[in-house]
Amino acid sequence: MATLAVRRSSVQQRVINGVLGGLAGGLVFGMLMGMMGMLPMVAMLVKSESALVGFGVHMLISALIGAGFGVAVGDRVRTLAHGLALGAGYGLVWWVLGPLLLMPLLLGMAPQFGSAFEPMLLKSLMGHMLFGIISGGVYAWLQRH
Repeated sequence: MATLAVRRSSVQQRVINGVLGGLAGGLVFGMLMGMMGMLPMVAMLVKSESALVGFGVHMLISALIGAGFGVAVGDRVRTLAHGLALGAGYGLVWWVLGPLLLMPLLLGMAPQFGSAFEPMLLKSLMGHMLFGIISGGVYAWLQRH
């Protein structure tokens, strides 16, 4: 893969690129979550059970997590492959932090580490990895252009 044009970007630009990457990844992951019937659970974070509300909450979280990616990786992403790999790792981290730890705690349940290999959480893992790969790829592309 070709090296990305080496240029320093401002923190503001990295955050914007991260948000855009997060929204792209969140859109795809959100559609998958909708097909699996998971959006009402996300809506429960704001005392709702509406799939539409859940999608909105999911997209807000995706934008915030994407901004965090932009801040965390900064200008270190030099190739598309590097962005994809870092994104996959970031998705894995957020799978542990999100559905295994934070979501259960925010909904008054125990962390789900012991249930990590149940089918629904494995589907969530794949969704988070896909989110990260898309987010990292979009971020890398935006950093180059």
